[in-house]
Amino acid sequence: MIMENNRKLLLFIAMSLDGFIAKKDGDISFLSQVEKEGEDYGYSTFLKSVDTIILGRKTYDKILSMGIELPYGSSVVYVLTRSPKPNSGRLHFYSGDLSDLILNLKCKEGKHIYCDGGSETIHQLLVDDLIDEMVISIIPVMLGEGIPLFKEGFQQNKLRLEGAESFEKGLVQLHYIRE
Repeated sequence: MIMENNRKLLLFIAMSLDGFIAKKDGDISFLSQVEKEGEDYGYSTFLKSVDTIILGRKTYDKILSMGIELPYGSSVVYVLTRSPKPNSGRLHFYSGDLSDLILNLKCKEGKHIYCDGGSETIHQLLVDDLIDEMVISIIPVMLGEGIPLFKEGFQQNKLRLEGAESFEKGLVQLHYIRE
């Protein structure tokens, strides 16, 4: 008998007003326009609610290219890749079926699961209808082109607005729950 767990898959991400998470070359420098000392827009509180991270390989590579450690504390990190690599501590390289991974993780005890991108991973999760909640921060800039947060080709989803908040630097944060 499988016990139902209350574990959810969460998305916490920023995008430009016109829907892009990065420029075509992966540049995310536009995010810096809302930086303010002492303000993390709820990110540290959010991280306390999760213990498992899902990352696309390009997002993982982007984090490494910034010369910083993975910013997830003691959470277990799954990097989705087509080229299997050996696991290293809390870092797991996963080349299996994404849907199987998420459904398996949701059945286990633990805190919530956080998908930190990227666009291809988010798209597949939407196609498989696996994202339970989304916190989307809208940066007050229009890029004109880039990597879209939402690609075409998934089923319509009905969402309930859980909250909306605006901040001094112009960032607007929307919290949606899938119905």
